[in-house]
Amino acid sequence: MIAETVCSAVSAAGLGIAAVSAYRKRFLTAARLAAYSLLPVGLVLTGVVGWAADTAFSLKAWVGFGLLGAAWLIFLGTRAVERRRGGTRKERKAAKADRREAVAPTASAPSLGEGARPAAARPAAKPKTAAPAEDFSDIEAILKKHGI
Repeated sequence: MIAETVCSAVSAAGLGIAAVSAYRKRFLTAARLAAYSLLPVGLVLTGVVGWAADTAFSLKAWVGFGLLGAAWLIFLGTRAVERRRGGTRKERKAAKADRREAVAPTASAPSLGEGARPAAARPAAKPKTAAPAEDFSDIEAILKKHGI
């Protein structure tokens, strides 16, 4: 009974705001507000509000929601473990074999900009050598500049 009264009050307030919007020549907004404000009364008249109130205060319904939540958590947990492990041993071996067959041995790089050059055309990377002594002199100059 309280839910029906609250829904009626919300609908009346919404219709009042819609009337003010229509008075200000905002007809599209007024029509949307009227539609939204009629929803609570429609839900009361169809019995959805009564069903929701009966469900909210029913111990049996809350136990059912708890069991649904537990089932959902178990399902998600098993999915996470399955993803981490990769399924059964046969499934992992089959997936590994599929991955080997998926890439052609002589596949070329995609032709998109700089990364498209083959490895032979790219300049060879220079091996990193020890830093020259002049780098340390730069650091010493900076430290001296700051009085360290």
